[in-house]
Amino acid sequence: MSKKVYLGMIGDVIHPGLINIINEGAKYGDLIVGLYTDQAIIPYKKLPYLSYEQRKKIIENIKGVSEVVAQNEWSYTPNLQRIKPDFMIHGDNWKQGADEKFRTEAFEIMQQWGGKIIEIPYTKGIDQTSMLDDATQCIGTTPEIRLKSLRRLLQTKKLLRFMEVHSGISGLIVENIEIPAENNTVARFDGMWSSSLTDSADKGKPDIEAVDLTNRMQGLTNILECTTKPIIFDGDTGGIAEHFAFTVRTLERNGISAVIIEDKTGLKKNSLFGTEVKQELATKQDFCNKIITGKKAQITQDFMIIARIEELIAGKTIQDALEMAFASVEAGADGIMIHSKEKHGNDIKEFCQKFRTKYSEIPLILVPTTYNHIREDEFQTWGANIIIYANHLLRAAYPAMVNCAKSILKNSRSLEADEICMPIKNVIELIPGAK
Repeated sequence: MSKKVYLGMIGDVIHPGLINIINEGAKYGDLIVGLYTDQAIIPYKKLPYLSYEQRKKIIENIKGVSEVVAQNEWSYTPNLQRIKPDFMIHGDNWKQGADEKFRTEAFEIMQQWGGKIIEIPYTKGIDQTSMLDDATQCIGTTPEIRLKSLRRLLQTKKLLRFMEVHSGISGLIVENIEIPAENNTVARFDGMWSSSLTDSADKGKPDIEAVDLTNRMQGLTNILECTTKPIIFDGDTGGIAEHFAFTVRTLERNGISAVIIEDKTGLKKNSLFGTEVKQELATKQDFCNKIITGKKAQITQDFMIIARIEELIAGKTIQDALEMAFASVEAGADGIMIHSKEKHGNDIKEFCQKFRTKYSEIPLILVPTTYNHIREDEFQTWGANIIIYANHLLRAAYPAMVNCAKSILKNSRSLEADEICMPIKNVIELIPGAK
């Protein structure tokens, strides 16, 4: 009977080192590849360029691979215990760093049935993560891949974190920034929010839908060209239904993953004004008709139309908000954003809990601009799927620019402003291909 050999891999980039380790593993018996699922990868690295199904098809057709199975965790333990291979093969690069504890686990598990781990010298000069990062910076992504990525992430992670972007450089920040998190994982933003408020403010215009889709797409193109993460577009009211159909097609064609439209009509007033200004709500019939029109207009099943419920903003009850949300889902909305300007967040919590009693799978989106004392893990217990930080990068940039300008005026030179400015060389290096 042939021996079983286990090899875990991501398989997003096929390089000589990977082929070498497959060839070595196949010498010891039937090589079983444990292919990391998106769910296993995402707490530690970016969402793979290729889907699990695409990666699986490639690996299955490499000479020396006998079988491909899903590895649903970063740890090898569950698959090793289930398969009980005679050998496990791995590059020796896991002896240090974040993967060291998984190496220790693997040795302990394999010893239980007398299995052996074979460590292959890691191919010098090859780092799959940096290779993929370099490749995506050079070639970017395609509209199709970006469009699909939001639904992939929703299937993979319990809670997604989106940040507002309003320019290419803000997009690069959200694309690249990450920090170490618990259990050797990495914290990063999962995607970008194209806010009508910050987009308008960046152009010196009021947030009243004064900046039309054509103008907004010109700015959004700058972000699309230098980033790869999914983008949710703030569609304001969506305009009249017939016009909204063209908005859907334009966004979908450009690879935007979702549009959010609010159930208001007339001259738009920013929601954070609440009842201080007139917030005119659309009727259920009109709003649902707009959603139906948008869903009919889209070409793919991947694009999402999300209904933004403004009843709480307009001073209505939670029950009113729920009724509009339920009607929106029945009309075909792919998700619900519930909005409030209250600081306590209790109304949002109650809405989420009651919504979840009827719909357990429909994505719920929160925008905690006012109730920002509440942490993401609590939102998750309410049933939220996406948290949008809707205007923070522009809000952070404005006071920094004001302070810089004041310093130069005060001192008649820019020397004193240097301490609040990053070196221009660092700015240049933020831009892919600038060197």
